[in-house]
Amino acid sequence: VKKQGINGPIWALIAFDSHDYEIPAGGDVTREKLIEVILEKQLADGGWALSGVNADADMTGMALTALAPYYNANSDVKVAVDKALTCLSEIQHDDGGFGSIDGACAESAAQVIVALTALGIDPHTDSRFIKNGRSVLDALCDYYVEGGGFKHVASGNLDGMATEQGYYALAAYFRFKENK
Repeated sequence: VKKQGINGPIWALIAFDSHDYEIPAGGDVTREKLIEVILEKQLADGGWALSGVNADADMTGMALTALAPYYNANSDVKVAVDKALTCLSEIQHDDGGFGSIDGACAESAAQVIVALTALGIDPHTDSRFIKNGRSVLDALCDYYVEGGGFKHVASGNLDGMATEQGYYALAAYFRFKENK
């Protein structure tokens, strides 16, 4: 699970919790161990990254999404999540967006939206995530492509991954607003 770094434990935990799946007995993977690995990989600035010492909005959003179900029941998770939320607020761009390895992009905004809604935080109204009157949801909409879909970067064209992540971020926000 850890072959590709922090990405594996994060997505394994998200997958197991997506339908409260039972983890087969006898293996070395448990929810507790996945949480432990994720917490151990938190960076000094409060976020997570595939590599390096500075938080990446995408990986931090994914880690928060994985940890969200444990926020109220695990004090170590609560401390880590609160620190990561402060980090995300601090690395948010002036236009409300977020960036990753290649700069500002739709996917970074999408991952933050999913994480915030998983934690019960409104990404469109929470003051920590509004910069110059613009929320991260506003920033994601900047990448919308007329006719449907999203582009990866502002100067780009319709992009499959940006569209997938943009739409599931909007679905997460819709579900959040509808208390689903």
